[in-house]
Amino acid sequence: MSDRALQAIRGMNDILPEAIAPWHFLEKTFRRLAKSYGYGEIRLPIVENLELFKRTIGEVTDIVEKEMYAFEDRNGDWLALRPEGTAGCVRAGIEHGMLYNQIQKVWYQGPMFRHERPQKGRYRQFYQVGIEAFGLAGPDVDAEMILMTARLWRELGLENKITLQLNSLGSTASRQAYRDRLVEYFNQHLDGLDEDSQRRLSSNPLRILDSKNPAMADLIAKAPNMLEHLDDDSKAHFQGLCDLLDSAGVTYTVNPRLVRGLDYYCYTVFEWVTDALGSQGTVCAGGRYDGLVAMLGGATTPAMGCALGLDRLVLLMGEEAYAEPIHAYLIHVGEAAKTQALNLAEELRDKLPGLRVQCHLGTGNYKNQFKKADKSGTRVALILGEDEMAKNEITVKYLREEKAQTSLGLQQAMALLESMIQEENAS
Repeated sequence: MSDRALQAIRGMNDILPEAIAPWHFLEKTFRRLAKSYGYGEIRLPIVENLELFKRTIGEVTDIVEKEMYAFEDRNGDWLALRPEGTAGCVRAGIEHGMLYNQIQKVWYQGPMFRHERPQKGRYRQFYQVGIEAFGLAGPDVDAEMILMTARLWRELGLENKITLQLNSLGSTASRQAYRDRLVEYFNQHLDGLDEDSQRRLSSNPLRILDSKNPAMADLIAKAPNMLEHLDDDSKAHFQGLCDLLDSAGVTYTVNPRLVRGLDYYCYTVFEWVTDALGSQGTVCAGGRYDGLVAMLGGATTPAMGCALGLDRLVLLMGEEAYAEPIHAYLIHVGEAAKTQALNLAEELRDKLPGLRVQCHLGTGNYKNQFKKADKSGTRVALILGEDEMAKNEITVKYLREEKAQTSLGLQQAMALLESMIQEENAS
């Protein structure tokens, strides 16, 4: 057996207690927001049949060819850790009869997995929230989903750090016509394509437009414009979306080079991007995928969805402002008080829902307990000793404010703690 210390797999990171506060705030804010827009939560498996992703994402994409964690189980079935959530959500919708002739609005969250080279904001295990709407063909659901994410940025205080880019891939027919024109153009400039782009030319030429190779920037800039190859229906859908966003006061940039990395997108595609995270600038992306349900064996169903990268959003948010220190740290002096302290802490939790109180456990003299109370970040220390027990009181010492230490009856102490909870909820 190796003596080497066991460590987390590279790119699969622990999120420690001191760093969890912004995650909780983000998840709580999104959950409330999703409910306000009529989206219900669905919980999906992390492991799916490998074939699901081959059929939906495309066998010649980087995800399937290079990045997926796939394995054969003991039954001989080929399975995969999910690299994205939409395919599993559609599979669940078909399997449970949720999509036929119905409107469904659902969301999910959890880890996704891709074997990439880890860097800041790009990990092998990363966390996403997915939003999916089925059964709505018009641009209104596209607009609502974008408005919903815009509201989330405002509530997180990120609206000045994130900008919106829009494009349309058009209908299946117009996308195919544009694809043919693009292949013709790049075939005339094969010497200017890097190895990846030459490979994509026969499999997924639209992805060439998404290349980050600076040597190809001029060639890509001169490529045929996707928006100039839309059919009338696609133009009307995109114009309808733009009109709705204009009416709502949403600022956006039309980017005709914007494509999504998965094969199933059509019509609207969008990305919310930031320049504050270096090369990993996309924090939310999505679009329409009207053909995906039928591709997996369901009835033809219009659909719209997007995914939010929680890791990147937390990096944007920072950690400091979201910490939730305990309201009170309960210090005890003497054996009798030590026994009573646990009962008192339970009574406070019973009568004050939302109170975060930590009772000192284990050994430690009076001075040591105060040090731990201060380190916890609590606003007040509650002191219970023989004198307090005899008088049925609690001594309150303020650790973050210039206020005198005071002794209060139990009801007065509870009123003080309740006011702290109310003050926090109002802020």
